[in-house]
Amino acid sequence: MQSGGGYIGPFTTEITLTYRNVFTNIGNAYNPITGIFTAPLKGAYMFRVSVYGHGGTAATADIVKNGERVVIAHEHQAQGSLASSNGVVLILEVGDVVYVRLWSGRRIYDDHNTHNTFSGFLLFPLR
Repeated sequence: MQSGGGYIGPFTTEITLTYRNVFTNIGNAYNPITGIFTAPLKGAYMFRVSVYGHGGTAATADIVKNGERVVIAHEHQAQGSLASSNGVVLILEVGDVVYVRLWSGRRIYDDHNTHNTFSGFLLFPLR
């Protein structure tokens, strides 16, 4: 997540999350500055998102393809830890973009334990 630790959000508008702790980025299709994955070739891709927070404010983020919400990870309760995840297989064309968007009024918590993740990988290319 963004540098440092602690809460990210809530904000008055949706924001694209940036993941600075990039474990693997073969081909550099993920841009850690913008938080956007850009498909380098047409294919079937698997994406996953996980969110973590603390009670009182919901933790809600979605995977977005070319500006359209695809799946949501959401959890809310009055107290305690919050955790949710979701995933999807998408058919992408060259140049399609995928990213994670934190909903307005929601927050997540991250620290050195890397609770919040965004993963994507090519399953197989398509013609």
